[in-house]
Parts: sequence; structure tokens; C-alpha cells
Amino acid sequence: MLRSTKELAGIQQVSQTFDRLNIVEDLNGQGDQKNIGTPQPSSSSSVHTMPVKKKRKSSGPEDAGIRKCKITSFCRSQAPGRLINTEDHFSSKKCTSWYYEYAGPDEVLGPEGMEKFCEDIGVEPENIIMLVLAWKLEAPNMGFFTKEEWLKGMTLLQCDCTERLQSKLDYLRSQLNDTTAFKNIYRYAFDFARQSKYKVMNKDQWYNVLEFSRTVHADLSNYDEDGAWPVLLDEFVEWQKARLAL
Repeated sequence: MLRSTKELAGIQQVSQTFDRLNIVEDLNGQGDQKNIGTPQPSSSSSVHTMPVKKKRKSSGPEDAGIRKCKITSFCRSQAPGRLINTEDHFSSKKCTSWYYEYAGPDEVLGPEGMEKFCEDIGVEPENIIMLVLAWKLEAPNMGFFTKEEWLKGMTLLQCDCTERLQSKLDYLRSQLNDTTAFKNIYRYAFDFARQSKYKVMNKDQWYNVLEFSRTVHADLSNYDEDGAWPVLLDEFVEWQKARLAL
């Protein structure tokens, strides 16, 4: 059955979202949860073909550490930072000065300052840790931190310098292992990551995709077609079952 371009785009968005969720689950060490699988695409029709990420197979002992946390592959190598005295108290003045190392003339930390900031803490801008940090700072716009957001978030983290934030990277990463925190980060990501007014998926659909990925079996055997799922997910299930039947 032919579908409109918008419907196909929506279905593909669902598929890609599941793919990203699987990546996040791998980062969390939770890849064995009952999430939607990603079967190989059929070559019979271009309509039924979607890009599928392939998991890299282990190649040796060194791979174990990377497999445990794939985020490390996005971390830049860095020289050991100076030692910090854990007994030193957080300083708002020091935190403000730290902010102005990256803020532009408009006193906003923008894309250029963000690149330098990421380089200093040894994290790639694409690293999911940056999403968690933005969530902690409650930043509404990707690539920008205001002074108020910075001070509020860094005070919460008790970070007033590069070294202190580097010491909190494992904590930020661990937030992805917390079910409630992960759900909040996932919901936050909808508005934070949206760069266009054109929406293939609305917020309700986005929220339901996470619930779908956590509750529906990989073979779709427990999917309730009469349940309160968005129509987009009904269409995705129909499309996925057609692929599995080929």
C-alpha cells in the first residue's frame, strides 16, 4: 500500500528513534531490555527500506572497555589536569570568571565558546554527556548557555572550574542509568534538539516512543492494537510486521 511522503517520514522517524534508544541502552549496559529490534532491511522494495545501524563486534580484550561505555569513543585525549582540593568550597565568583572564558561579547556562551569549552573538558560536542549537562543547566537552546543557566546548573553540580566538571563526568553519565532521570532527559531532548518548525513527530508521539520501546516485545507479540498508542506507532507496527513477514 503506497503511503504519503509525510507518513513515510513519520514512520522512518520512529525507526530512527528506536535505533537511537538502542544506542543509549547500550551505553547504559541495558541492551538486553525488551526493546524493538532492528531486523535487516529487505531489498524487495525501497518503500520498506530504512537505514539500520550495525553493532560492532568485539575484536579483542581492548574492546571490552569500549563496549562497557561507548561514550569513551567520543572523549578527546587530554593531559592530566591540575589537582584540586576537595575541601575547597564552591565559589560563585570563580564560576562566573570561568563562564567568561567562553562567553562572547554578548555575554552568551555560543557555538564558538561551546567548542572551546568541550575541548577544555575533553568531551566531543556530540557526546551524550553534553545533552545531560544541558539538561542539568536547563538550557532551552542547543549550543547556547546563558550566565544564569550556567551559574544555576554549575552551582547544583558544585563545579566552578574545568577540573571539577571533569570529575563529575562519570556522574553525568550515570544519570542515563537512572530510569527516572533518563525519562526526563529523553523528554527534555524533544524541545532542546528540535531545529525546525516542521515536525514529523509531535511531543506526545515522542513520549510514547520511549514507553513503546520499554514495554513492547521485539517480536511485537504483546502490542495491543486497541491500546491508546498514537496512530504513528500503529503504522510503524504494521510496517514492521510486513518486513518481518518477508
